[in-house]
Amino acid sequence: MEQKDTLILGGHEFTSRFILGSGKYSVNLIQAAVEQAGAQIVTMALRRVEAGQKDNILDFIPKGVTLLPNTSGARNADEAVRIARLSREIGCGDFIKIEIMRDSKYLLPDNVETVKATEILAKEGFVVLPYMYPDLYTARDLVSAGAAAIMPLASPIGSNKGLSTKDFIQILIDEIDLPIIVDAGIGRPSQACEAMEMGAAAIMANTGLATAGDLPLMASAFRKAIEAGRQAYLAGMGRVSETASASDPLTGFLGD
Repeated sequence: MEQKDTLILGGHEFTSRFILGSGKYSVNLIQAAVEQAGAQIVTMALRRVEAGQKDNILDFIPKGVTLLPNTSGARNADEAVRIARLSREIGCGDFIKIEIMRDSKYLLPDNVETVKATEILAKEGFVVLPYMYPDLYTARDLVSAGAAAIMPLASPIGSNKGLSTKDFIQILIDEIDLPIIVDAGIGRPSQACEAMEMGAAAIMANTGLATAGDLPLMASAFRKAIEAGRQAYLAGMGRVSETASASDPLTGFLGD
């Protein structure tokens, strides 16, 4: 019998391994995207839930979906902590994705400040998912700081370039005893599938869907690719050989 395969984050169980970003597209498409993606976690920037806003993102996210607010716009640990506390106060729950970026050109995360914010918020009971540049030493520091998962970038955020940091992500998968959620830069379902085949615990995607011609259809494609990649990883990938190997015995046939 097939065993139950769940993603566990901060004591919470999820059957979907597709974390859906909600930025860059109209809020009236969010529900369709969530449904087609089968997503149980949706990220959002706190600025999209401002009081009095005409189109509040919270009104478009289906019931039962876990919100993952991010600290987008934070330039240091202090700002990230302030945003996280505010998100909790307005009812967004205890999940928080740490994003700290001082660089406006490449939007690379500040790993040092990310570790600081993670330690503070984890002690306050948050389920902290830090977005980071894939570095083994930083990942180990994030584990010690109390992170619930590690979210390394695949390539610069919004670039759709795919697994540019593949080798470094594989090191984290092999060495870190926390879920590795590949985030940023995944632009195609095939790239998401490849990351899952490597052993990633989940995929976070946004721009790859937001820039597609048919967002709900692309969400469905990502869902299927992530599920296929996970199944392939669990099945165990076939061996790679430098020479040909016949699928059927040829003994005696070629010699005749």
